Amino acid sequence: MRVAVWDTYVNRKDGQVMHFDILVPDTLTDENEIFEFGKAYLRNKAFETEDISAEKCSFCHIAQAPQHVVDSITLSGYHIIEMENCL
Repeated sequence: MRVAVWDTYVNRKDGQVMHFDILVPDTLTDENEIFEFGKAYLRNKAFETEDISAEKCSFCHIAQAPQHVVDSITLSGYHIIEMENCL
């Protein structure tokens, strides 16, 4: 499966900046739907964050997904790769 990678930065209320990627099927281009996936991910965090905005969440590139990412996307529609300050 080819996936679109959306590079995302979100300010945490404690001053740190989260960096994570939202991976979706490359056929999905609706930014609002992609932002909703990011918001769903943020709702499960133990800390408060600001909202996702178009200025801080943008399409980055297309990649071939490994099987565990395909499985995650099949289950929930998206996959998150945590990069910085996500825990």
